[in-house]
Amino acid sequence: MSSSFGAFRRRLLTPPVSETTMEVRGFHVKNAEAKERLEYIGEVFLRGYAYAVEAGSPAEAEELLETVPRDMRGFAYEGAGMGAAVYDSLPGHGGRLRGLLAGRGRDHDYMIYVGIGWAMARLPKPLWPDIRSTDPLLRWLALDGYGFHQAYFKTDAYVRNPHVQHPFRWRGGHNHYTANAIDQGIGRALWFVGGTDPDVVTDLIRAYPERRHSDLYAGAGLACAYAGGVGEDELAHFVEGAGEHRWALAQGSAFATEARVKAGTVIEHTHLAARVVCGTTAEGASQVCRDARPQAPETAGPFPAYEAWRHDIAAQLASSSLVSKGTDQ
Repeated sequence: MSSSFGAFRRRLLTPPVSETTMEVRGFHVKNAEAKERLEYIGEVFLRGYAYAVEAGSPAEAEELLETVPRDMRGFAYEGAGMGAAVYDSLPGHGGRLRGLLAGRGRDHDYMIYVGIGWAMARLPKPLWPDIRSTDPLLRWLALDGYGFHQAYFKTDAYVRNPHVQHPFRWRGGHNHYTANAIDQGIGRALWFVGGTDPDVVTDLIRAYPERRHSDLYAGAGLACAYAGGVGEDELAHFVEGAGEHRWALAQGSAFATEARVKAGTVIEHTHLAARVVCGTTAEGASQVCRDARPQAPETAGPFPAYEAWRHDIAAQLASSSLVSKGTDQ
């Protein structure tokens, strides 16, 4: 399966596993268990990347991806999204990303689109995939992936210097919104930078200008629900610390829950995060995402339909919480 050229592609464009360790990255270490989990996620991501770039076909890559343990499989598909986009960028290559999304990857499409953003962060701009040909709603997750990559690998510029917002333009439309989507990815990365420690992550978010907090909390909410690494008390503490951004946090967690429900990779932590952060069940949070999904994602307007989707999810979760509280009184 693995050709010498495929191995060369992987070495050329992918960070070695050693670069994903907490020590190398300089990230906060909460405890040995959280450290081990976050580093394992990095290993699985890179394994998924290798499967996508070295396989002889999308079907062969899919076969390998399906061998990854169920609870970690989404991270492998995220890596495969990056690998497929890199593969397609090379002369004489193509169809890997399309093939990945057409197969079992369609159930992991959230994660694959995030992986595309990793490829954008690594490839020269002329080699970026034509984002206009992708799903007009989920394409915004590519910028989430881009933001995550930048905060994870360029932490000094994107995290430790929080008052600088880096300009970004693409061909996906609504360039005035790209900074928001990138901040959602940065917020997701802060869960890793902060070592899953709610106090550290909250302090990192608060160091940014207030106008960015909502998007950062949404990203952190996605990560705390999908990647985990915390118990119930820590999650409740994180929710409390979010304050007025509590429902942005819940929206991100609902996205994570829907991604796992759709892919059939729900774990015990998914149920915990849905209950503590979203105030509902895993199926309930997933259903809110599905019900709120815009039917016409390319409709013209001042903001992308993706932002309207996120707003509606947050509003529905907040409304359901108020109804629930009122019922309990």
